[in-house]
Amino acid sequence: MSGSASSKASIEWQVLQSLGMLRAPSGVALLALAKAGIPIKEYSPLEVKQAICGYGRAEKRQVQEMVKAVLGLSERPRPDDAADALAVAICHVHSMPIGGRLEAEQ
Repeated sequence: MSGSASSKASIEWQVLQSLGMLRAPSGVALLALAKAGIPIKEYSPLEVKQAICGYGRAEKRQVQEMVKAVLGLSERPRPDDAADALAVAICHVHSMPIGGRLEAEQ
C-alpha cells in the first residue's frame, strides 16, 4: 500500500510541477525580496555548473566535489540541497565584479 501512496504522491508532484504550481512559493519569496529592495540574481543550473566545475554539463557529484574543494570541507555537503545552495552562492561570488568581492570580504 505504501508503494501506491508514494506513486500517487510522485504523480501529483509531477502534475503540480508541470502546471508551474511549485514555483509559487519561490515567487512569493522573490516578491518579498524585491519589495524590500534586496537585489535578486538567478542562475540556471548550467551557469552554476560552469562557474563551479568549468563545465556546464557536470554531474551532481562533480559539483559536490568542487564545492567541497573550494570551501575546504572534509566531506561533500549533505543533503544534496545544501550542496546546491552552496554551489549557487559560490557561483554568485564568482559573478561579482572584483570591487564587489573586496567589499563583501570586508
